[in-house]
Amino acid sequence: MAPRDQSQRAQQALLANLRQELLSPVSAILGFGELLRDEVTARGPEEVQGDLGRILDAALSLKKLVDRLLDRELSADLSVADDDWSGEKKLRHDLRTPINAIKGYGEMLLEDLEDLGAERLRADLLMLLDHAERLLAQIDRLVRFTQQPETADNADTTQSGDVAAMVTNLVESLHPVSEADVGRVETGRVLVVDDMEINRALLARRLSREGHSISHADSGRQALELMAIEDFDLVLLDLMMPEMNGFEVLTRLKLDKRLHKVPVIMISALDEIDSVVRCIEAGAEDYLLKPFNPVLLRARISAALEKKRWREREQLYLNRLEQEKAKHERLLLNILPRQIVGRLNDGETLIADRFSNVTVMFSDLVGFTGMSARLPPTTVVHYLNRVFSRFDHLVRELGIEKIKMIGDAYMVVAGVPEPRHDHAEVVAEMALRMVESLEVVNAESEAALQIRIGIHSGPVVAGVIGTHRFLYDVWGDTVNVASRLESHGVPSEIQVSEATAKLIAAHFDLEERGLIRVKGIGGLKTYFVKGKRVSPDITAG
Repeated sequence: MAPRDQSQRAQQALLANLRQELLSPVSAILGFGELLRDEVTARGPEEVQGDLGRILDAALSLKKLVDRLLDRELSADLSVADDDWSGEKKLRHDLRTPINAIKGYGEMLLEDLEDLGAERLRADLLMLLDHAERLLAQIDRLVRFTQQPETADNADTTQSGDVAAMVTNLVESLHPVSEADVGRVETGRVLVVDDMEINRALLARRLSREGHSISHADSGRQALELMAIEDFDLVLLDLMMPEMNGFEVLTRLKLDKRLHKVPVIMISALDEIDSVVRCIEAGAEDYLLKPFNPVLLRARISAALEKKRWREREQLYLNRLEQEKAKHERLLLNILPRQIVGRLNDGETLIADRFSNVTVMFSDLVGFTGMSARLPPTTVVHYLNRVFSRFDHLVRELGIEKIKMIGDAYMVVAGVPEPRHDHAEVVAEMALRMVESLEVVNAESEAALQIRIGIHSGPVVAGVIGTHRFLYDVWGDTVNVASRLESHGVPSEIQVSEATAKLIAAHFDLEERGLIRVKGIGGLKTYFVKGKRVSPDITAG
C-alpha cells in the first residue's frame, strides 16, 4: 500500500476515534435525559418537567454541534496550523455552552429532588451529570490534541501516542479490499427487482461479471410471479416502486412457506431510519442506500449468500439428525413399548411400575432341540423365523407386548405398560391364534413341531433394565406361575390358571384339567382353553 493511502486511512481512523469518544458521552446524556423524562411523564412530579425539557434541548444542541465538528471536511480544517488557535477556542466555547446549561439545570434539579419527593430520579440524574463532566474533559483533550506536538504537555503526548498506536494497529489489521478478494465472493442465482431499467441493467452487468446468474423484474408483481416458478438464492429489491412497493413484496415473501428463507437485500435512495428498521423487522437481510458502493454491495451480497449456504447446510444436518433419531426410535420400538420409549426420550433414567391386573403367557416349541440337531442350521432358522414372524404379527394386531424370545420360547404380556380390562381375554385369543399359525407353518415345512402354552393372571412389577441393550421385563409370582404352567403343560394345549380361567370363562370354552403339583408352588387347579365361546353364558367353576 502507498504511504499516502496508509496516511489517509490513519487519519480516517483518528477521526473515527474522536467521533466515538465524543459521541459516547453525548449519547449517554441524551439517553439518561430521555429515561428521566419518561419516568416523570409516567409518575410525576410535574414540577421537574420544565428543567428536564431544558436539559434535553441543550443535549440535542450539543449533539448537533458534535456532529458538525466531526464532519469530515471540518475535521480536516482543524488540523491546519493556526498561530492563535482561535478555531479551537471558538469550538471549545461553543461546546461548553450547552454542557454548562445541562450541568446548571441538572444541579438545580438535584437540589430540589428531596423536597419534591422524587428521590427515585437521583441515580439517573447523577449519571447524566457524570457524563457531562466527562464530556468537558474530552473537549479540553480534543483542543490539546489538535495543537502542534511541541505545545502539548507530557501527559497529553503519552495519551496521543497511545491513540496513535491503537490507530496504527487497526489500520494494519483491516487491510484494504483488493481485486484478489473477488475470487472469494459467494455466487448464486440473483433476482434484481427495480422499476427503472437503467438500474436493473447496471446491477445485472456488474453482478454477472462477478459470476452471479441474474434474472430481473420491473415490478413487485412480476417478481412474485417469477419466484413462484423459479428458485433464487438472493433478491435485490428496490423499495420505491409503483403499484406494489418493495416493502409489500418483502412482506408477501416472508409469509410464503416456500420463499420465506430466501434472503432479501433492500436497495433504496430513502435514507430514513424508520424505513430501515421496518424492513429489517419484516425479514430483510440488509438495507443498502443508493447510490451504493460497488465494493460494499459485493460484500453484502457475498455475506448474504454465505449465510444462506450455512442455513441450508444446517437444515441438511438437522434433517439427517431427524432421520437418525427416527431410525433410533424405530429400533427402540422393536424392543420396547412405545410408551416406554417416550418416557426414556423425556429423560427418565429409572423406569419401574407396579401393575395389579395383567396376564402373562409363556410358550415353548415341543421337540425343537431334536429338530435342531438333525436339520441344517439354515432350515432351523428359517422355520423359527416363519413361526415367530407370525407371532410378532399377532402381537401387533392384538395390541399386547412381546417381552422376550429365548431360543424357541416366546413370552408376551397384556396390561402393561398401559392397563387394559380385557388383558386375560386378549392373551387367550393370542394363544389360540398361535396354535393355528404353527399348524399353517407345519403344513408348509419339512419339520412339524407342537407348541406348549401356559397363562396366568395377577400383579407384576415391570421396568427397563440395562444401559447398553435395553430390555423391558416383568417380575413377580405371576410370571413364575405362568412359566411353570407352560413347563407342566401338554403339547398343543393352552393351560391356564384358575385366576385366568375366571376372567375368560364368559368368552372361551374351558376344559378342567384338575390339580397339578408344581415344585416350589404346590397344587394348582388348571384348565385348558379349547376355543372361543359362541354364547357367553357359562362361568368357570
